[in-house]
Amino acid sequence: MAMKEPKRGWDMDKNELKKWHWGDRRDGVLLTKHVDSMHVFLPLMYVGRTNNEAFISERIDLTAVNEYLAKKNAESDDEFKYTLFHVIVAAMLKVGTLKPKLNRFICRKKLYQRRTLSAAFVVKKHFDEESAEGLAFLYADDNDNIDTLHEKLRNQIYPVKRGEGDSTSDAMDTLVKLPAPILKAVGFGFRQLGESGLIPHSLIASDPAYSSVFLTNLGSIKLKSGYHHLTNWGTNSLFVVVGERKVRPFFNEDGTFEMKDSVDIGLTIDERIADGYYYSQCVKLLQKLLANPELLDDTLDTPVEI
Repeated sequence: MAMKEPKRGWDMDKNELKKWHWGDRRDGVLLTKHVDSMHVFLPLMYVGRTNNEAFISERIDLTAVNEYLAKKNAESDDEFKYTLFHVIVAAMLKVGTLKPKLNRFICRKKLYQRRTLSAAFVVKKHFDEESAEGLAFLYADDNDNIDTLHEKLRNQIYPVKRGEGDSTSDAMDTLVKLPAPILKAVGFGFRQLGESGLIPHSLIASDPAYSSVFLTNLGSIKLKSGYHHLTNWGTNSLFVVVGERKVRPFFNEDGTFEMKDSVDIGLTIDERIADGYYYSQCVKLLQKLLANPELLDDTLDTPVEI
């Protein structure tokens, strides 16, 4: 009896993502089955991630998040406090777990499902103009929750704050010392390796451009949320900007309003990797999690009704 052909589409399970087939990359599984024709043709006709950006802006009422953070920090004597940014990182990773189409990318006009779920962001070592920046990169598992992710965040942020650096920044610091012609050749070589999927795993594991979601916390430097572009380097298809928290009006149906602590969040996405309805469900899920942050105490793969 013929063996059943494995699924190679949106509904692949975790075991399938660990297998290797012809056309796969180190960081992604090539989608060849159960893919509608539109998502086969879109990468062929609309080339380049930066040419296919869509931007979504959301304003979040922080009443529930503030109460949740106060409770979490009161229950812990840890000096590394839970923050709004930590909640948003955990919420985005839960959205990525429950909405796996969000964790896809296009490279060389082909569609891939990412093998792992990750979040990355830039860490400012000190809040002054001369301070250098470091890169933080963390992987999430299905059984993670906000507490385990909080510990992973600590392990990423503290070394950078202490000036220990990170592998990507250290590698760049070394490469920039090369003569200009050699440095250009290195850059060209990296681009070719990235396009072909042969980029070293050490770079995939530490470069935010290869993460599932790249976040920036502009609120920490008192800037508003807004659009941030994607890049054609790497495979990142989702960029999240967290703005400055402010008290803003929230209007009721009868025209009255209440002033509430709030934050604006901007999401830039590659519109080729999913359709508009799917993205709307992702946003609704994010809203649900931030309105009910206690849901983040459950594991990332715990279902949530929206």
